[in-house]
Amino acid sequence: MSDRFEVTFAPLSADPETVTALLAGEGLELGSKARELDTKSAGSVSKAAAAADFKGKYKSTIEILAPAKLGIDRLIVAGLGKDGALSAQQYVDLGGAILGAIQNRKTSTASLIVDVETSGDHSAEQIAALIGQGALLRHYNFKKYFTKKSGDDSAADKDGIKKLIVHVAHPDKAKAAFHPLKAVANGVNFARDLVNEPANVLGPVELAEKTKALEKLGVEVEILDVKAMEKLGMGSLLCVGQGSARPSRLAVMVWNGAKGSKKQKPVCFVGKGVVFDTGGISIKGAAGMEDMKGDMGGAAAVIGTMYALAERKANVNAVGLVGCVENMPSGNAVRPGDIVKSMSGQTIEVINTDAEGRLVLADVLWYAQETYKPKLVIDLATLTGAIMIALGKEYAGLFASDDKLADELLSASRSTGEKLWRMPLDKAFDKMMDSKNADVKNTGGRWGGAATAAAFLQRFVQKDVPWSHIDLAGTAMDGARNDINQSWGAGWGVRLLDRFVAGHYEKSEK
Repeated sequence: MSDRFEVTFAPLSADPETVTALLAGEGLELGSKARELDTKSAGSVSKAAAAADFKGKYKSTIEILAPAKLGIDRLIVAGLGKDGALSAQQYVDLGGAILGAIQNRKTSTASLIVDVETSGDHSAEQIAALIGQGALLRHYNFKKYFTKKSGDDSAADKDGIKKLIVHVAHPDKAKAAFHPLKAVANGVNFARDLVNEPANVLGPVELAEKTKALEKLGVEVEILDVKAMEKLGMGSLLCVGQGSARPSRLAVMVWNGAKGSKKQKPVCFVGKGVVFDTGGISIKGAAGMEDMKGDMGGAAAVIGTMYALAERKANVNAVGLVGCVENMPSGNAVRPGDIVKSMSGQTIEVINTDAEGRLVLADVLWYAQETYKPKLVIDLATLTGAIMIALGKEYAGLFASDDKLADELLSASRSTGEKLWRMPLDKAFDKMMDSKNADVKNTGGRWGGAATAAAFLQRFVQKDVPWSHIDLAGTAMDGARNDINQSWGAGWGVRLLDRFVAGHYEKSEK
């Protein structure tokens, strides 16, 4: 995560920086501090708005160079839209858009004045905090492998903004509101770092070891090695990594945050952590294979979510499990036609070694249920190209055995803008997974690839456990860029799962 950028809060009376942004509602409605600056500068804001036909529409901006008598070099006016009409996520997006406008200017520190006089659901301090989260998310970049050459700024990270000072009436209240939002942003950026990291640096062992960073936040971390997984009978997971020179791992993160009840059943998140996927013996084509460093995007989302829950001290018990493997072809690799035995006892015929993520998840799902007896299980995986054919890179596919769980996830999706679309679980897809030689096979043929993959996973979910599978192959890496994400690795799913927990499970047991 980048620690080169911070968001702080200051009173409205504090002197603004030489690059300053302020907010204007639709119809050029200005707050008290903005009106004061406009008056002091002989109507510079009003005149510039009239000249540019700027009316304060949401996320629209104008820039005023060196307005008179303010000591400000550049004044950016950002549109807030209609009074009180924005959702929490729209304020987050606005923060990203404003930071994007500020980043175009050479400055290490900037001010943002939040003096809104709104009748909406959010106070000025809450709005300041939400905008601050958007700025944190927008600022993220991954440039650690650029080397700076003498006189060549293009090869390295240019000096940019390091601090955004948000001016608001009650900065202490804004800071308090910002704390949990910052924790979530930190979780997202932690996940982004994992997805962006090249596979030669982040192998299965290294990915598992990254979870130990959560111990400082109070998370209990356990890492199972190959011998431990062999003892548990995880033949499905282990067969995927047997072709690699790098051993597989299972990382388990436990957050016992439910106040007064460690015995409260946990919510459980399971992530596919394939650090690189060649396809194995069923090898992929060369074109685009470099992107397969991101095939652990589901694991990254789980780790980032656990990070966020722990840093903000979420009042919930949660367990995150990630199966960390590398899928490589070699003399030791699993072959098409091999039959392996899963931890559940079910035998699996491996038809295609490039359908490896589900083999990993099968054992991790079973281990999660047997060990933690969770109230629900959600798995996340960059599982199929088929989901991208269906939904592109805007939506992740949602499969769920339980309508209530599906509705809760869809609600969180609408709140955060991390889009889900519910896909079908059907007996016909399950039938397509029947094998002539074993209990189940790992592919169901060409048609309905995302749905048959979900049907395979469901065979490893116990009937009394509400379960959801999220296929984020299109959103975890190289997805659609937006106001709060300009990164190849999006950290997608962290905000979704955090909102899911906060909205439905972070409360006292009745």
